Amino acid sequence: MPRYFFDTHDGEFHRDDEGSEQADFEAARKEAMIFLPEVARWEIPKDGDHRSFSVFVRDESGAIVYTGTLTYSGLRLTSAG
Repeated sequence: MPRYFFDTHDGEFHRDDEGSEQADFEAARKEAMIFLPEVARWEIPKDGDHRSFSVFVRDESGAIVYTGTLTYSGLRLTSAG
């Protein structure tokens, strides 16, 4: 099975040097779609209301074959409490 690498950027770049085996490109694409919301789930509460998370999927040759971005924007609507 081919190995794909999932580099992330959330204000800082994080290179995936380990990667994971995926059946094919479609499996790697779906893994990226699952991965981004998981990263955001834990990072958004730490650092505010305006965040962007990106994943860059590389194949074994190092070529970027897919990218995705998830953006969160929150706005407080009241001044109470």
